[in-house]
Amino acid sequence: MDLNTIWFVLIAVLFIGFFFLEGFDYGVGILLPFLGKEDRERRAIINSIGTFWDGNEVWMLTAGGAMFAAFPNWYATLFSGFYLALVVMLLALIARGVAFEYRSKKDDPVWRNRWDWVIFAGSFIPALLWGVAISNIIRGVPIDDKMNFTGNFFTLLNPYSLIGGIASLLLFTLHGSIFLSLKLSDNLLDGARKVAKKLWLPATILLFIYVILGYFETDMFSKLGVNPGVIPILAGLAILSVGYLLKIQKEGWAFVMTGITIAFSTITIFMGLFPRVMVSSTNPDWSLTIYNASSSPYTLKVMTIVAVIFVPIVLAYQAWSYWIFRKRVSTKQKLEY
Repeated sequence: MDLNTIWFVLIAVLFIGFFFLEGFDYGVGILLPFLGKEDRERRAIINSIGTFWDGNEVWMLTAGGAMFAAFPNWYATLFSGFYLALVVMLLALIARGVAFEYRSKKDDPVWRNRWDWVIFAGSFIPALLWGVAISNIIRGVPIDDKMNFTGNFFTLLNPYSLIGGIASLLLFTLHGSIFLSLKLSDNLLDGARKVAKKLWLPATILLFIYVILGYFETDMFSKLGVNPGVIPILAGLAILSVGYLLKIQKEGWAFVMTGITIAFSTITIFMGLFPRVMVSSTNPDWSLTIYNASSSPYTLKVMTIVAVIFVPIVLAYQAWSYWIFRKRVSTKQKLEY
């Protein structure tokens, strides 16, 4: 395995961590105005992710930074081609972060309600756009022989990518509702359980529709071959098991299963892409790969040394923070946000 492949795998791992962790963050934000009926309830919902959300977003920043350093041509083509969509996503994330910090600065129901809807929008938009972006990457976008994106914003809004966006939106919202059932108590716990049960079926159906459409819209299945391996199958079985686990109130295992669905689906996407990083719909020979889009061998070598030293430290710290703040949140306790 050469350094190009190693960094392709590492970026895949970073996106798996990001979608798993930030996925339930998005879901919590989306459910906030609907699950919380009064201010104390909404504050409890926000506090369930209050110590995690900013740390979870670091995974996205790290993935983007690794992409820029290891595969600069991939970064350049992706960010120039998806520029408008990524700016919208960035503005939504900025507004979301501001809302978390400013919501409780003023004891005014109107003020707080407005910020709650900002949190909703700042969670809804990225959850939708990530599915749209990933779908376009695997479906293919117009890229010329100089690695330039030759389409426009509306090129990205095709039926397949929009269904992918809705699928990711529903999956992240389901993931978030199950997370809330692990973190909340009393009436909010019952509400989170009911929402999770209602979301499971539409999320599962849409995910399978998305997979079926992928057979016609992408070359993923031909790249994976007749025997795609156990990972895609486990992703499907995991989401199917969530309905039963929610029914018997095994939310911990249900959360593990949605996590497996997210992780194994991401792995399947990267498996289908390899060794490409962006597919050219203009000419397959113009697709960006881990070789024509990469940095120099020396750059990859230095990055590998840095990653080996610091990634375990970051993982240990984040695991420790989740362990420290593992207890449930109640509307009766002192709330920070």
